Amino acid sequence: MAMRLFLIYTVVELAVIVALTSMIGFGWTVLLLLATFVVGLALAGSQVKRHIRRLQSGLTAATVQGAAADSVLVALGTVLVAIPGLASSALGALLLLPPTRAAVRPLVTAMAARRVPLVTAAGASAPGWGYSAAGSGDYIDGEVIDVADVETQAVERKPE
Repeated sequence: MAMRLFLIYTVVELAVIVALTSMIGFGWTVLLLLATFVVGLALAGSQVKRHIRRLQSGLTAATVQGAAADSVLVALGTVLVAIPGLASSALGALLLLPPTRAAVRPLVTAMAARRVPLVTAAGASAPGWGYSAAGSGDYIDGEVIDVADVETQAVERKPE
């Protein structure tokens, strides 16, 4: 899976660079690549600082989900900006912009909900795990006995 993603990344980046070089020339392509990288890093730095201030200011129960999704998107955008390539830098810069993050946030939330099926409403555990929030579940009565095994060995002394 990782090799396929790397192959797709390489093909897309090379296609973008070849197309851009044929349209505007090699020098302008390199300049545009560097400019996109620098602008993306500046945007990443400002958005990371802004997001850290937001997390430090405190979260309410209503904003935790949005803050978690924003954290994922800011981290992904920063990584994409730092990876060499014009397409990845442009995609990363888009993910760092707050309006784009607001548009992508429901998708990230839905993907996370599919990956984490054990989280349910009101903090109750998922069915089938032996306990429910209503108190009806498996109950085993028993007692715990602490046992310490100590073997004493008789040390025989040989006469000298």
